[in-house]
Amino acid sequence: MSPRDPLVHPIPILDLRPTQMTVGMREVKEKRKRWRAQKSEKKRAEILGRRMIPVVHGPDDRYYVVDHHHLARALHEEDVKNVLVTIIADLRMVDRSAFWGVLDNKRWCYPYDASGERRPFKDIPKTIAELKDDPYRSLAGELRRAGGFAKDTTPFSEFLWADFLRRNVSRKLVKDDFSRALEQAIAAAKSHNAVYLPGWCGPADDS
Repeated sequence: MSPRDPLVHPIPILDLRPTQMTVGMREVKEKRKRWRAQKSEKKRAEILGRRMIPVVHGPDDRYYVVDHHHLARALHEEDVKNVLVTIIADLRMVDRSAFWGVLDNKRWCYPYDASGERRPFKDIPKTIAELKDDPYRSLAGELRRAGGFAKDTTPFSEFLWADFLRRNVSRKLVKDDFSRALEQAIAAAKSHNAVYLPGWCGPADDS
């Protein structure tokens, strides 16, 4: 990615265009909880200043979010109207018909639905408020925090883990008993079946 240049004036959250179809709503709820814990307006302003939303400046002067979708959704649900953004690329010169292909080629979009199926670019939501829940993305996020895999710079790495977990942990278990689902996820993450995934930590003992 190119050096990030902060855009110092605020952008309405609902003007931001997502580049993915889903978020983990469990993770969104955790971010909302942490936001509500900050009672001071000064502290909240400091958080917004530190956690600027990275975007691509695209055709028709729109801003396309390439990271922090969960944060943006959480702030929207907490009735925050505006955020600061950081422009990582200016693609306003790209023709609208080619724009999504360019994003895809640069791995700046993830057009997969809550079943892990690739969808046409036109199905990507137009606003942060329209993002759908993928419970396996929540499970992947919790798995990383539990040490199941390491944070990695690979784009959309947690979605890659979510798709792996989709094949190894039943949806019913994720819905009915998240703690047990996490236990199964940790076991699956330590198996050699997960060796190809970004941030794989492997078993403690390979012997």
